[in-house]
Amino acid sequence: MINSYAGLDDAGVAIAAARAGADVVHNMYGRRLTRIDKGAGDFATAADVEAEQTILGVIRSARPDDAVLGEEGGQQGASDAVRQWLVDPLCGTLNYAVGNMLVAVNVALRDGAAAVADPFSGEVFFTDGETARVRRNGEDARLTPTPATRLVDVNLDPPFPGAPGFRAVDLLAHPGFVERFRPRVVSTTLALAWVAAGKRAAYVTDGGDLSGSVHFAAGIALCRAAGCVVTGIDGVPIGQGGRGLVVAADADTHGLLMSMIRSRSRNRT
Repeated sequence: MINSYAGLDDAGVAIAAARAGADVVHNMYGRRLTRIDKGAGDFATAADVEAEQTILGVIRSARPDDAVLGEEGGQQGASDAVRQWLVDPLCGTLNYAVGNMLVAVNVALRDGAAAVADPFSGEVFFTDGETARVRRNGEDARLTPTPATRLVDVNLDPPFPGAPGFRAVDLLAHPGFVERFRPRVVSTTLALAWVAAGKRAAYVTDGGDLSGSVHFAAGIALCRAAGCVVTGIDGVPIGQGGRGLVVAADADTHGLLMSMIRSRSRNRT
């Protein structure tokens, strides 16, 4: 049997894997799905598991020697491998389980190529590590971030461990926020791809070091390649000790958000 993935470059593998997972998510949408309890109100569905297995099948065919860290299956291969893929097969499971189509499929090679697929629009946002593009209807277009929408997506999930002093929800209480921005909550890291694409001005979440997170790695890579400003909520670069995530289309938007975050942090201490 011919391996149709073997000749792909890393960006091609990321795209193929994300699209394959997105097909599963799309095809299983609307069914009564088995839920796998993860505790603290979190769960996976049969679609999460099947999509991840499909994604792993593509990666194994294309890059059999690479390690993989999957949201559902955990670590496969050496955790300190030079090449490791980070896979979140269905980001937005709670949305998906109640019939909301706001979800993403994330596939990223650590410090390399990445892809974020929208199972319902058919768009695949991707980067080779240098440039960022979106593929829709078989055509590729370069991603161009812009703050023009003034829409800022804020992750309002319960605070991540290691994020004292500031919670993303605190940003909404800052009087300057509503003067300059409009909050949005899609509850999926598809919103990170939207910052790169100019559909959002920024994205904010609290948390610890998210550089190696299966949820965020693909979106971070995409936004960096698109030219967004990417730091932690403390202003420290991601991967250098930064906590949480502030991704903005431009430096002015990032600066405004950081000033508000610092203001709210001081008020909490």
